[in-house]
Amino acid sequence: MTSEAKSPDEYTAGLPEDRREAVERLRKVIRKNLPPGFEETMSYGMIGYVVPHEIYPKGYHVNSELPLPIINLASQKNYIALYHSAIYCDPELEGWFREEYARRSPRKLDMGKSCIRFKKIDAIPYDLIGELAAKLTPADWIALYEESITRK
Repeated sequence: MTSEAKSPDEYTAGLPEDRREAVERLRKVIRKNLPPGFEETMSYGMIGYVVPHEIYPKGYHVNSELPLPIINLASQKNYIALYHSAIYCDPELEGWFREEYARRSPRKLDMGKSCIRFKKIDAIPYDLIGELAAKLTPADWIALYEESITRK
């Protein structure tokens, strides 16, 4: 579900209380752990963490007017979604995340190509999400991203 919110704060203010608390906690852990250079913004009607045009002028290849996204966070109808673009591009990072999730969470991982779905709010592994957010600097992500789009 996309939102018409103009800022991440406006986005979270419009959520039901239980979702608001979880999304705000995810925002906090992501912002605390993301390396310098990423920015929090609204992107595709979700909270987004991006490499700004000042660092990567090419932007997102699908729409170069948009900055390069790495993480998006959304409250969907039946779950909270965390989209991590680098997991889709890097099999080693995906493998690390799957292994760590299985080790740290009693719940089965519900994940698509880049979408991690949290249906049980009380089972979100916030520490693991923080570690995932810390894995790549903007320069690392740009290099991985450029490599992945040239392979396609």
